[in-house]
Amino acid sequence: MSSTTSPATRVVVTGGSGKLGRAVVRDLAEHGYEVVLLDRVPSPDPVDGVTFVKVDLSDYGQVIQALTSVDDRYDHIDAVVHLAAIPAPGIIPNAALFTNNVTASYNVFAAARAAHIRNVVWASSETLLGIPFDIDPPYIPVDENYPVRPESSYSLGKAVEEEMARHFTRWDRQLKLIGLRFSNVMDDSDYEAFPFDETPEPRSFNLWSYIDSRDGAQAVRRALESDLVGFEAFVIAASDTVMNTPTAVLADRFLPDVERRSSLEDNTPMLSSDKARDLLGFVPEYSWRGWGDRVGH
Repeated sequence: MSSTTSPATRVVVTGGSGKLGRAVVRDLAEHGYEVVLLDRVPSPDPVDGVTFVKVDLSDYGQVIQALTSVDDRYDHIDAVVHLAAIPAPGIIPNAALFTNNVTASYNVFAAARAAHIRNVVWASSETLLGIPFDIDPPYIPVDENYPVRPESSYSLGKAVEEEMARHFTRWDRQLKLIGLRFSNVMDDSDYEAFPFDETPEPRSFNLWSYIDSRDGAQAVRRALESDLVGFEAFVIAASDTVMNTPTAVLADRFLPDVERRSSLEDNTPMLSSDKARDLLGFVPEYSWRGWGDRVGH
């Protein structure tokens, strides 16, 4: 797989102060990228050498300037990672959430195109698979091969963003816009609550899936470095579930009538990242299992 980037590449990360954003900023910096963090607030976990610029992504003028130059901070941007968003439904009223997220993504896509930045990776969402799965998925493990099924204002916004990406890449045949459909992002601070075997029902909303923030960062970096062109969407999930209960047992109990397209051995996930493995080389490296050993419990 060839690379479209070099260690000197300057990358903007919007929303770099959030949980996933902090992991992405740190991973890119550790791999030799020059990182510019765009957010409304500085990171609570700053990384040496990372430039912070306060930006309101709902203002196109601020976005286009942030993606071209900011006085003596930098004079150009090579690639964009767009993670900034209201991160889930129910946090603010529906219309406000939809307007905020879709407007920010439009501004980033349009400003990147205007600035001749042709390498853009952004956070789409697992929710486009039909989450919460109050209606059974067409088959398991679920993947990118069936039409999106938004079930909330949040996921509807993500569906609009993916459709926008299709057309931006149609207008500019050299543009790469990769949407990463991240599962529920976790890090070590979350793993004390794992596993959820005593109360599996609440976690059925996304088929007991998750992604470690460090693996989310790996997926971002691999997407940036891929030689793909055009729009692509990828499910990004861990290689196991949040449960000790075998996946086949969960499927028998909660999804008895759903077609199975694999044997669902052990704790294999019901969200498939096979496409990301095949086209990006993404292989999850982290799991909640062994968390106690890492933190001395």
